Amino acid sequence: MQFALDDELLALQETARRFAEEEVIPIAADHDQSGEFPRAVIEKAWELGLVSTCVPSELGGVGLSIEASCVATTEVARGCAGIATSVMCNDLGLTPILVGGSEDQQKQWLAPCADEFKLVSFCLSEPGAGSDVAGLQMLAEKDGDDYLLTGTKAWITNGGVADFFTVFATLDRSSRHKGVCAFVVARDTPGIELGKKEDKLGQRASDTRSIHFDGVRVPASQRLGEEGQGFGIAMKTLDRTRPMIGALAVGIASRALEECIAYARERRAFGSAIGEFQAIQFMLADMAKDIEASRLLTMQSACMIDQGMRASKYSSMAKCFATDAAMKATVDAVQIFGGNGYTKEYPVEKLMRDAKLMQIYEGTNQIQRMVIGRELLAG
Repeated sequence: MQFALDDELLALQETARRFAEEEVIPIAADHDQSGEFPRAVIEKAWELGLVSTCVPSELGGVGLSIEASCVATTEVARGCAGIATSVMCNDLGLTPILVGGSEDQQKQWLAPCADEFKLVSFCLSEPGAGSDVAGLQMLAEKDGDDYLLTGTKAWITNGGVADFFTVFATLDRSSRHKGVCAFVVARDTPGIELGKKEDKLGQRASDTRSIHFDGVRVPASQRLGEEGQGFGIAMKTLDRTRPMIGALAVGIASRALEECIAYARERRAFGSAIGEFQAIQFMLADMAKDIEASRLLTMQSACMIDQGMRASKYSSMAKCFATDAAMKATVDAVQIFGGNGYTKEYPVEKLMRDAKLMQIYEGTNQIQRMVIGRELLAG
């Protein structure tokens, strides 16, 4: 059991931290206000090896471990959670190919993401099937050796800028999880129509929208795994990516704590720096201990996955605990800043808005508690 990062991870951490400080933080507020997608900055992240990190080295990628990806994600998220989400989304979109694709499919779809900058979207959620993945309604109808995909996906990160999608659809809407299949679909395939870009509360730099599929023809060669294995591929994907959600939350909360410490040293009231007041110290202490607990739980789940262990319970624990902690930390940060915290002149109101989404996407925290409870009862 080791709690310190080795030299390689420390170097990665420093690279990601410098990138956040020099490239992300200076533009974060502008992109939050405008909602413009920061493609140029994300391409710089790709050049540094911080995008599509799951592509194996044998296919030309950086082949980062889940632990290493969490280290990098935390640092980028300190700069802007919306940009970090768009960066991380490539791994979310590529992981179904990694866990469910054939060798030929991995060469076809993963290797190009190492050679050139590409963006990928994970298309699972639907207007009526977010948490209830088995209840998805997008239909995959057999037509000779092809499938025709018809339906709508919702809340798709990078949806308007992606080069290709990993898409989940069902052969039979009444069969629940047994009929789900996974496909890789190029963006320029006829029949795909992009919905409007969502005007969101937070994480506004990331492109989120619905995507409509109208009889989109997909050859069987682009199906991942066998028919009916799509649900399992989706669950394996989320097990692997949930630690990175925890890491993203750690980044948000860490930034909130840093801002609060600096402010508490400078802001004066009743003749003293507010950091001298016990009420403020208690809030800072709670932030710090919850951040450290979040970090350790996140890294534990990441290490379990890297070692080939089943980590569904711990991945859900990490995602749930860390994102709840980030929400509390950012709400308290606004409180510590007082009236200043409620204005856009200071960064903590953005951190609070960004943190809220963490409790919702990749499975709400209520769903995470269900997963944890079932795992406990199953022994």
